[in-house]
Amino acid sequence: MSTDPLCLVCIPALVVLLKAAEHRKGSPLNEAEVLEIRDNATCIAVPVSAAFAMEEERGYPDIAPENCWSEWQQARLSV
Repeated sequence: MSTDPLCLVCIPALVVLLKAAEHRKGSPLNEAEVLEIRDNATCIAVPVSAAFAMEEERGYPDIAPENCWSEWQQARLSV
């Protein structure tokens, strides 16, 4: 039995989904829009070690679904 806990990973990355939605909208997303995108995103549960490996292979960090609004506020300034 593995001791590596599971975490949710969005496919594609949540940061990519939010960036694309904000680009289509032409203005910053509001909190309700961010949460709706998160709630409708395809997610998989993977061991934390696999999530870190996916992030390393992808080359950029994603934002955590459970804290997406505040993390998006920071991430959107650099993407």
